[in-house]
Amino acid sequence: MSTETAPETALRKVGRIALGAFMVFAGVGHLTFARSDFQAQVPEFVPLPPDVTVLASGAVEIALGAAMILARRQRAVVGLTLAAFFVLIFPGNIAQWLHHRNAFGLDSDAKRLVRLFFQPVLIAWALWCSGGWRLLRRG
Repeated sequence: MSTETAPETALRKVGRIALGAFMVFAGVGHLTFARSDFQAQVPEFVPLPPDVTVLASGAVEIALGAAMILARRQRAVVGLTLAAFFVLIFPGNIAQWLHHRNAFGLDSDAKRLVRLFFQPVLIAWALWCSGGWRLLRRG
């Protein structure tokens, strides 16, 4: 299976760079100004302390965001990896909703529930702008 990416359109490039910038920003937030908000999302079953989990996931987000911005030949692989990351962190969003944890202005069950529906959008965005859909179809 070839992982080389087909030429990207201008719209996909803008989407890829925007998603990458969003991930870098979120990762920096994990390490600095939003650290306690991110700790509210760490599910109880995670074996690491919440702060360690937040710091580690922040570093991963910065790396994935930078890779989304900079990747050329392996864009689709980066997009698939980012989509998988979004799947892996989804239990944190569910935990925030289930345990009624306020963070990021999500101070009601309704707001926390609505947020859950944005995770599939992020997954689709990562696959679309990176060419990951095409790689999945070929694989």
